[in-house]
Amino acid sequence: MFSNPDLLKFIFGRLTLEAIPYHEPILIVTFIGVMLGGLALLGVITYFKFWGPLWRDWITSVDHKKIGIMYIILAIIMLLRGFSDAVLMRAQQALAFGENEGFLPPHHYDQIFTAHGVIMIFFVAMPFVTGFMNFVVPLQIGARDVSFPFLNNFSFWMTTAGAIIIMLSLFIGEFARTGWLAYPPLSGAAYSPGVGVDYYLWGLQVAGVGTTLSGINLIATIVKMRAPGMTFMKMPIFTWTSLCTNVLIVATFPILTATLALLSLDRYVGTNFFTNDLGGNPMMYINLIWIWGHPEVYILVLPAFGIFSEVVATFCGKRLFGYASMVYATCVIMILSYLVWLHHFFTMGSGASVNAFFGITTMIISIPTGAKIFNWLFTMYRGRIRYEVPMLWTVGFMVTFVIGGMTGVMLAVPPADFVLHNSLFLIAHFHNVIIGGVLFGLLAGVNYWFPKAFGFKLDPFWGKMSFWFWLIGFYIAFMPLYVLGLMGVTRRLSHIEDPSLQIWFVTAAVGVALIACGIASFIIQLVVSFRKREELRDVTGDPWNGRTLEWSTSSPPPDYNFAFTPVVHDHDSWYDMKNRGYGRPLQGFKPIHMPKNTGAGAILSTLSVALAFGLIWYIWWLVAVSFVAILAVAIIHTFNYNRDFYISAEDVSAEETRRTELLARQV
Repeated sequence: MFSNPDLLKFIFGRLTLEAIPYHEPILIVTFIGVMLGGLALLGVITYFKFWGPLWRDWITSVDHKKIGIMYIILAIIMLLRGFSDAVLMRAQQALAFGENEGFLPPHHYDQIFTAHGVIMIFFVAMPFVTGFMNFVVPLQIGARDVSFPFLNNFSFWMTTAGAIIIMLSLFIGEFARTGWLAYPPLSGAAYSPGVGVDYYLWGLQVAGVGTTLSGINLIATIVKMRAPGMTFMKMPIFTWTSLCTNVLIVATFPILTATLALLSLDRYVGTNFFTNDLGGNPMMYINLIWIWGHPEVYILVLPAFGIFSEVVATFCGKRLFGYASMVYATCVIMILSYLVWLHHFFTMGSGASVNAFFGITTMIISIPTGAKIFNWLFTMYRGRIRYEVPMLWTVGFMVTFVIGGMTGVMLAVPPADFVLHNSLFLIAHFHNVIIGGVLFGLLAGVNYWFPKAFGFKLDPFWGKMSFWFWLIGFYIAFMPLYVLGLMGVTRRLSHIEDPSLQIWFVTAAVGVALIACGIASFIIQLVVSFRKREELRDVTGDPWNGRTLEWSTSSPPPDYNFAFTPVVHDHDSWYDMKNRGYGRPLQGFKPIHMPKNTGAGAILSTLSVALAFGLIWYIWWLVAVSFVAILAVAIIHTFNYNRDFYISAEDVSAEETRRTELLARQV
């Protein structure tokens, strides 16, 4: 029926042996390292017979706490991959001067800086943020789980599927060479005919499904499942920032999905949405991508603001200063984040009126952000400050983020932006707010809520080592980029002709080495803490003397979170309960309704990877089979009604009695 070439094309599409980058020594060494590490991990899991518990308790889990932990584990794994790209970039730029071409060919360097941006935003910061919201929000509002537990499991595995698709591009084919936002016409079929942009498109589309559904789930949870008495103005600040974040997600991620779908049509079908031919316009893509892209910055930073608010109140032993103003500032930031997207391309030629409007709105958005800084400072004023590791991250954030904010106000001035646009100054500013704001907040959150998740604290010595390496390394790595940007050095350069600039790039590379020490210290902190967990254990449930409801449960919380639904009287709910006296309700324990675990989420995500792989390589039979299988699994799961069970009142009573006795022995 087929001639031999036709049969091969039918089976493999455009996938050939040439797609394996065996001529790239860096990739071959990386592939061997990944394979050996993967085999070692599989061997350990098999030797210790972890497959059963791994599938039963984690992969199929619909428990919001375990899903939140898995999100954070995914983010840490992808952080190592994304940071390795940063190390390669900085090493290349430190070496490639004059006649020295460095060790990365230009096409490989372009893939690396694109992958670095995509991974750090979509697969480090987003899973980290979503993981904290998943773990903490139901506990803070007194709920037993999120509104749609299976949807939560499915959202996580779709995010993981997107990460797997991006990682596949490292070893089969190539990744995009367009920058992390894939502007056309460079991302069009004419200028990027390979599979790199297709990996980008389908990786983000698959992960975007998970992110959007997670946003819907968390909004429903916060709006409909709060404990009795918890009005909106009694919600913890982290829950408020999570609500605003998920409103932004639901409002903006469909825009990203539609934008990437239109670009896919341009590449696959030959439409002309983003070309200069037949009525298309590349600037339409840039407007659409930044209508999503600027709210995305606040999707990342608002939960970090919430973490800092919880940490400051706890470690200063005071109620958060200006609770209402913090809530209003969060909501104002959420709204204004829609009105500033054009400041990312002041240089496109829109005219003075448009540039003035977006410059002014960009400056205005700094006002509620500055109000938050003052609220944290006033909370610290005359407080009993304990400089534990989470508080160190918070103080480091306030200093670093203010610098990033001031440089942002500089870039909000259109004439200044005309000079600094596309320079390393912009790179320094962006990392200033993302590392100093988002990542510092997430690492503060890891140290703050780790004992709630696992029942013991993280080792403080290695936590402080990680903090100081990160803080000092950040300034050494990125302050030189501000200087280079002011000198006019543009970004995305793999080779620089002027040897007088080399000292600045070498200094930046030293800073990256210090950040690497900070990441290594964090990994060591985790390992040491698990080995010393009995010394670091605290069964009181409230090792930091926290002020919000999640600390009222044991550490780690039971599957059902709360034996009784708590009643809230103040926004410092746990502090208020301790002062009022908190006992068991008199009516006794009741059976607790719980959802059953399911493997449908993991199966659907696996099929989604197969579908995306087929679309990337034009393997149309794989596309058809995967699509039909996804529909079949979804329908079967929909009609599988036997998914719930009850924990009996006797089992709840026994568990609560055990925890009470454990607490009494500790006290």
